[in-house]
Amino acid sequence: MIRFENVSRIYRTRRGEVKALDNVTLHVEANEFLVVRGPSGSGKTTLLLAAGAMHRPTSGRVLVKGDDLYAMSPRERAAFRARHIGFVFQMFHLIPYLTVLENVMLGGGAVASRARREEATQMLERLDIQNRESHKPAELSAGERQRTAIARAMLGRPKLILADEPTGNLDPENARQVIERLSEFHRDGVTVVVVTHGAVADQHASRIIHLAQGRIAQEAKRG
Repeated sequence: MIRFENVSRIYRTRRGEVKALDNVTLHVEANEFLVVRGPSGSGKTTLLLAAGAMHRPTSGRVLVKGDDLYAMSPRERAAFRARHIGFVFQMFHLIPYLTVLENVMLGGGAVASRARREEATQMLERLDIQNRESHKPAELSAGERQRTAIARAMLGRPKLILADEPTGNLDPENARQVIERLSEFHRDGVTVVVVTHGAVADQHASRIIHLAQGRIAQEAKRG
């Protein structure tokens, strides 16, 4: 599903170069639940954004479903991302003046339609927040906002979901529920990659890798 081939990402700052990723080679199988752990500054988010066609590496190749992401034009990359990849972020990134249903309907890059509205409603039902569809994000709990974000990410049924610290703003119970929701989609055949500091997703993982200073420092398969 995802293949990193000798990928490096270098940031140039006033104090010199910073290697966010340092010659990373990684293969994520289809229908894998991969957890990426590591401290702040280890390269976790850079890895995720590169896999999501949002952050061009300095060197190396990133392939998703066999396609070289950064050999594409920006327009091709955006279209590929909309068709195949769903994102979940720590800060939710919901539009405050839209309702829950309207936020979800933005997923998948699709224009509004009756079919799209029906699919969004079904996704909200699956995530047990259908009674909040007319509410604005400010009227939701943090857990409800993240479930809304997951519903938006899964609209259009992408086969890859990338989650960057999806439990970072949640209490332990809501964190557990969010990871269990992601695990449900994984059981349906979706490849899931979760970047996190903590261990809440570990029990659902088929593999855990630890990043340190832009490199894979440790790897463990589970199950």
